[in-house]
Order: sequence, then C-alpha cells, then structure tokens
Amino acid sequence: MMPSPRPRGTRQAQAGYDYAVGTVARANPLITVFRWRYELAGAAALALAWTALGEVTGAEVVAAISVAVIAMAVISPQARRFLAARAWCIVTPHRVRVGCAQAWIHSRNGKIPIVLLTRRRPTGERVYLWCRAGTSAEDLSSARGLLAAACWAHDVRVSRHPRYAHLITLDVIRSLPRVRPVPAASPPGRAMGLVVLPPTSPVDDGAPQQISA
Repeated sequence: MMPSPRPRGTRQAQAGYDYAVGTVARANPLITVFRWRYELAGAAALALAWTALGEVTGAEVVAAISVAVIAMAVISPQARRFLAARAWCIVTPHRVRVGCAQAWIHSRNGKIPIVLLTRRRPTGERVYLWCRAGTSAEDLSSARGLLAAACWAHDVRVSRHPRYAHLITLDVIRSLPRVRPVPAASPPGRAMGLVVLPPTSPVDDGAPQQISA
C-alpha cells in the first residue's frame, strides 16, 4: 500500500517546528564565489580598467571618463533600461535564494535549490533552478506569494520541465505586458474589412508545462 502524499502546505504548517529543528546550511566558499560571480567579475574588471587607464592617461582623465559614462547612462532612456534589466538579472537570483530560505524550501540537510541561470524576459526575469533531493516544484508553487514578495515582484509563475522533474523555471513577473485594445464593432457595411487583433498573453508562450498554485 502506497503512503499518502505529503500535503502541499506541510512546510508552512510546521514552520515553527522546522525553524527550531534546523535552518538553511551555510554555503561553502566555492558556492559563495559562484553565487557572487557577476559582482566579483565586475569589480575586478573595473579595477583593472581604472588601473590601466590611470597608468596611461592619469587619474584626472579617468575621473572625467567615468563621469561622462555615468552621465550618458543617466540621460539615455535606452541605456537606463538596459542597465536596469542587467541589474535585475543579478539581484533576482539572490532574492530567490532568500525567498527559498524564508519559505523553508530546502532539503533535510538545509540545502536550497540551485540557481543555474537567469535570463531577461519582457515581463521580468526567468530563473532556472535545480531542485535538490527533498525539494520539488510543488514546494515552490505553494510558496509563490512568499517568493514574489522576496523578489519585490508582482507575481511568480512556477513551471516544471516536461521530462526532468528537478529542473524548474521561475518566471518573476515585474510588469504585465500592455494589451492591445480590440477595435470596436464596425457598422454592418464595413464589418468585412475589420481585422481584430487578439490580446497578448500575460506570460510568453516559451514557458514549459505550467503548475497550478
């Protein structure tokens, strides 16, 4: 006889007990470096660039170039959107890990899901996760509200790979796409020439199989 499946809300119902028994395990140095790889690489690149330019042109020229680059980024709307999108792709994985830790989405030895990759999407970011043994897509789906709040987002959509259950996709929705208005009905004599555009879907069609919350 097969045992009954664990209720979807078990982690939330026993939150106090889980907190008293165990917490999220501390990441080892290699995992910490992997999580902060973009920040470390950016800081190293800026330091090398500043050092090389300073040796060639001097500190005053380096400061002037820095001010000019910052001014261009502030003035140009395209540059602001580009930088904001890249910044969210760096910030969102950290917020997803915080949300998993606070929602008790971890294995029995305190390991949270691994963030593999983050991509920019028209409505926000798409985060690819590797669920460790002891975690599943259902755990993430039941904590959608907590994850959305942790990511400072409008909503979070959870999807599972159609073949591999441990590969999960989180669509962090920050802004809903604009829906094209449907033209009003034309008079009977002009009805044949009317082309109605269907409203756009709030989530792109590239997401895998959707899991209901």
